[in-house]
Amino acid sequence: MPEAATHAACALVLGAGATAVMDLWAIVRKRLFGLPSLDYAMVGRWLIYMTRGRFFHSPIGTSAPVKCERTIGWTAHYAIGIAFAAVLLAVWGMDWASRPTLGPALAVGIGSVAAPFLVMQPGMGAGIAASRTPSPNIARFHSLVAHGVFGFGLYAAGWAWRLLSGL
Repeated sequence: MPEAATHAACALVLGAGATAVMDLWAIVRKRLFGLPSLDYAMVGRWLIYMTRGRFFHSPIGTSAPVKCERTIGWTAHYAIGIAFAAVLLAVWGMDWASRPTLGPALAVGIGSVAAPFLVMQPGMGAGIAASRTPSPNIARFHSLVAHGVFGFGLYAAGWAWRLLSGL
C-alpha cells in the first residue's frame, strides 16, 4: 500500500477507534453517574447553520432544528476524531503506530479539548471553556476527562493498528 494510503488508513483506525472509546466512556458515565453526554444533533445543527452564515447561537438549543442534524453531528464527531489521529501521526510519524506510547496519545487527546473550549462551546452559546454554563468548572472537568479518554483511546487503537497491520 502506498505511504499516503497507509497513513490515511491508520488515521481512520486510530481516530474511529479512539472516538468509539470516548463514546463508550459517555455510556459508562451516564449509567454510573447519571451524567448526560453531548447531544451530537446540536453539533450537526451548529455546523449546518455555519453553512448559512450563522456561527454563534445563544444557546444552540434555542435555534430551530434542521434536517439531518443528528446524522451530520455524529459524522462530524467521528471525522474530527480521525483528524486528530492524523495530527498525532503528522507530529509523531508512522513510527508511533508501530510502537504506540501513551504520552503522545494523551498529549493529542487532552490537547484536543482546545477545540470545544475555544470554538465549539462559544459557537454553541456556552461561552469560552463553558463559561456561560451553570457550573463551568464541572463542565470543564468533564470535557478534560472525556478528551483524556479519547487520548487513551488513541493509544489503545494504536495497539490495535499494530496488531492488525503486523507492524
